[in-house]
Amino acid sequence: MEKLLIDIDEVLCQSTFLDEMNKFLKTNYKIDDFTEYYIDDALGSDENKQKFYKILEDKDLYKNAKIYDGAVKTLKKLNDFYEIYICSACVMFCMPEKSGIFFKHKFDFLIKNFPFLNPDRFIFTGAKNIFKADIQIDDKLSNLKGDAKTKILFTAYHNKQITSTELKNANCVRCDNWQQIENLLLKRS
Repeated sequence: MEKLLIDIDEVLCQSTFLDEMNKFLKTNYKIDDFTEYYIDDALGSDENKQKFYKILEDKDLYKNAKIYDGAVKTLKKLNDFYEIYICSACVMFCMPEKSGIFFKHKFDFLIKNFPFLNPDRFIFTGAKNIFKADIQIDDKLSNLKGDAKTKILFTAYHNKQITSTELKNANCVRCDNWQQIENLLLKRS
């Protein structure tokens, strides 16, 4: 069986990070208001960021995460044909010593919403580039620099500006949703 490595954030779901940031700032940002990966830049000052990160220590950003349409259904189907590994970066650069709680929250999210996946294949890390797979799905082009035969960039707010030429040069294909992933990967199995 081919190994399939899948990211969580902005691939399987959108956490409630933005919701918490909006509460903190008393704003109404939408995810499409951002074009850069680090939406917390909207917090402004370092002092503001530190206050916000302190609040996050007590929040489960995955308890009410929005699962993307088709993700559960497609993963159930793919699970019959691929060894699925979920690989997510969990070390928060802004609070590395407190990042352990995010490992637990992501694990609980996966167990609750994807109970058919093997939890022995959940990888929580700070560096994805050390893992090898036949197929990799991620929202960050920089995470797709490995030697996977098939590299899929999942469309997210921060990668829409990446051109087809850049994707071709990176040996990647783009998928905008889980139906496209299902069509691509079940066709080849």
